[in-house]
Amino acid sequence: MADIILGIESSCDDTSAAVLADGVLLSNVIASQDVHRAYGGVVPELASRAHEQNIVPVVSEALTRAGVKAEDLSAIAFTRGPGLLGSLLVGTSFAKALGLALDCPLVMVNHLQGHILAGFVQEPDKPHATPSFPYICLLVSGGNSQIVKVNSPLDFEILGQTIDDAVGEAFDKCSKMMGLGYPGGPIIDKLAAQGDPARFKFAKPHIPGLDYSFSGIKTSLLYFVRDEVAKDPDFIEKNKEDICASFQRALIDILLDKLVKAMKQTGIKEVTIGGGVAANSELRQRMLDEGAKRGWNVYLPERKFTTDNAAMIAIAGYYHYLAGERCPLDIAPVSRVSEF
Repeated sequence: MADIILGIESSCDDTSAAVLADGVLLSNVIASQDVHRAYGGVVPELASRAHEQNIVPVVSEALTRAGVKAEDLSAIAFTRGPGLLGSLLVGTSFAKALGLALDCPLVMVNHLQGHILAGFVQEPDKPHATPSFPYICLLVSGGNSQIVKVNSPLDFEILGQTIDDAVGEAFDKCSKMMGLGYPGGPIIDKLAAQGDPARFKFAKPHIPGLDYSFSGIKTSLLYFVRDEVAKDPDFIEKNKEDICASFQRALIDILLDKLVKAMKQTGIKEVTIGGGVAANSELRQRMLDEGAKRGWNVYLPERKFTTDNAAMIAIAGYYHYLAGERCPLDIAPVSRVSEF
């Protein structure tokens, strides 16, 4: 009898549900919220309202596509946090209600753990290699930038993390600053492919150890653009490709400089990436290039599993379920990692 896990993800602005059977993906449904685009960022109240509208049809569609009846579920895995509290509350409450109705056990998942394990999601007829333990994961998203040593599916050690802004936040603020749109990461990635990454230089931080800082480089871009626009109001439009290419190159240089240090310090040769920024074209290629040069075994998750999705929550929940972990019905969502 297969272990069938329903995963529910509602930490930010995407409502998602996925079904896995013994770690193999049967369905992964995502409802995105375009309402935030006009505001240049996620509006928490609008996000939670949209989750309320989407969660029932999304879960129903995930079960239908998987060909699974709700009564056949072995467990329901849900994102407890971190994330927007109102959004998390919708997913948590729905998981509790469904679990109670079906007498089905619940498994809570750390959203960041889902990103770290996203590469372990297997698809039917598309098997792929996964990293051996221990491995290093470069976790990069709109809210987090971390270097994590993964000792097992349930054992993680943070080696370095941002002390201020996350790299995904730097991408979004750069895009907003130049009036390019939201979300900023994909927009800058596309424009950067047409630009010269060596044309402009941005100040890079000098943070000891393996921690990151992206606040300074973001401020450097702000002052640079402001000063140039004062001289030529059309500066951004004339040079947006080169600005994006140069800024993106600087961000990725910062990420990889610390990652190389972490790999040397630990002696580990297995490495992967996770989080929304893991979809970035240049970062993915640079990871492969560094791996070829330094003898790393590099594992890149498919782009569809890098952004927020329930498949990653389901695979993390699957490992918790196998370990015998369950959570009570009085569990509450948390907005910060420190609250876990």
